[in-house]
Amino acid sequence: MEMTGEQLIPLPQAEVWRGLNDPEVLKACIAGCESIERVSDTEYRVAMVAAVGPVKARFNGKLVLSDLKPPDSYSLSFEGSGGAAGFGKGGAQVSLKTEGAGTRLTYSARASVGGKLAQVGSRLIDGVAKKMADDFFAAFNEKLAGPAAKPAERAPAFSVRRIHPAWWVAGALLLALLVYLALQPAH
Repeated sequence: MEMTGEQLIPLPQAEVWRGLNDPEVLKACIAGCESIERVSDTEYRVAMVAAVGPVKARFNGKLVLSDLKPPDSYSLSFEGSGGAAGFGKGGAQVSLKTEGAGTRLTYSARASVGGKLAQVGSRLIDGVAKKMADDFFAAFNEKLAGPAAKPAERAPAFSVRRIHPAWWVAGALLLALLVYLALQPAH
């Protein structure tokens, strides 16, 4: 499965990068996220609960960041398991670029899933993934810019784009994508 998108965040690039690299900000913005623990400068352990249709599970996973180019871009890989519900693994590229007074965040992710998650219909999974991405960006904008902040622009959730470095954005997106992608049928 592949998922791409972009957002225009009404904050300077340095602030967006800081927010994407703050585990507490990310945890607060990812629905169902229970914990994000730093294992090393480039590796994190993540635990979250997600439901897709009739499949609800607690996922434990690992995020590894690479190709860090602060504050512009990074790549990440992830793998996670939801026990009997199934597993997911994949990667993503995230990039940030100053645009006017805000920051354009672009991402491209790919993943595969197995187990019960692979049996859930792709349309249901796509819908859940899109909602998770939309909810993440709304919460992220509100957390960083305040309750009056609204996403300036929403790009189609399934267009092909990359997110510029903001490796925590990648982390948060990876978590959201892990659940999103974990819900996609295995290839």
